[in-house]
Amino acid sequence: MILQSLAGLPAFLVYFCTGLVAIVAYLFAYTRITPHNEFQLIRDNDPAAAIALGLSLLGFVAPLVSAIAHSANVLDCLIWATIALAVQIVVFFLVKVPVPNLSARIAAGELAPAIWLGLSSLAAGLLNAACMIY
Repeated sequence: MILQSLAGLPAFLVYFCTGLVAIVAYLFAYTRITPHNEFQLIRDNDPAAAIALGLSLLGFVAPLVSAIAHSANVLDCLIWATIALAVQIVVFFLVKVPVPNLSARIAAGELAPAIWLGLSSLAAGLLNAACMIY
């Protein structure tokens, strides 16, 4: 009985590690595209940066979860994870339209722009995740 339960362990490990690699790749790419240094701001106790980055991470992970659940294989999952990353980058540039100095305001610790960016990222990620169900 235990062996039957553990039969899916290899697939779990493959997809879990794939998800972790995708998350690291997302954080690496996203933090290079944004003008402000999220991790330094977070180390400096800037809640605005933590909110914006944390919610954008959730906006990426939601479609990643959908990709893991619905993909045909790991390569398919990685393709959809790349699309999810691209969506988050597009969202970052779109939310800057009504708030052109978004990064500077987040770096200054202002919460409203951070919440705007974070929740926009999350909304796009949830929409992205729903669209991946085919």
